[in-house]
Amino acid sequence: MSGTLYGIGLGPGDPELMTLKAYRLISGAEVVAYPALEDGESFARSIAADVIPEDAAEITIHIPMTVERDPAQAAYDQGAADIAVHLDAGRDVVVLCEGDPFFYGSFMYLFARLSGKYETEVVPGVTSVTTCAAVSGRPLTARNEVLTIIPGPLEETAMRDRIAVAEAVVIMKVGRHLPKIRRVLSALNLTNAAYIERASLPNQKVMALDDAPETAPYFSMILVTKGQDPWLN
Repeated sequence: MSGTLYGIGLGPGDPELMTLKAYRLISGAEVVAYPALEDGESFARSIAADVIPEDAAEITIHIPMTVERDPAQAAYDQGAADIAVHLDAGRDVVVLCEGDPFFYGSFMYLFARLSGKYETEVVPGVTSVTTCAAVSGRPLTARNEVLTIIPGPLEETAMRDRIAVAEAVVIMKVGRHLPKIRRVLSALNLTNAAYIERASLPNQKVMALDDAPETAPYFSMILVTKGQDPWLN
């Protein structure tokens, strides 16, 4: 029989925010796979480092950090092939994914390649969105409000148009797009926003957007609520 593929959401970074199910599956894993930067650094592995068994086989999927799609797709092709070798041998494979596997998660690309051939289970994780709301003390939505989630790389005009009609906004993947996001929010008179980077980690930063640094890491987020404390009205 083939092994089972598990896509494990690890949460935003604090190992204590892993679910009990994630902890159980990782601690008993024979094979662990995870994405990593081209230099070998893996944020996902660092979250679960103390849980991975010492004798577990490890598969590193090196993802090129480029806007071009083809290199990353080739990396996922290779990663899926490496994982399939173990699944065909009857070994379960646990794939680590920071945040949630199906919320901008890298696991979805492996899922697309492997789930039709092998038994697959997705274990959800705490998202960075809810974590940023918690650490900043800003509830995301109340009653019938609609939450809009926008990726930072979105083109400027499209971003402005979406935010203009939104009730509550989360802007993810801020990074090098911070100057553009500042322009958009300033034009819409929405500078009363919260800036959070590396939520739940020891070097976490939480502040008003006006006080945010000029440059931001990839793992940063901006929360925008329109009006004053709408959840209290």
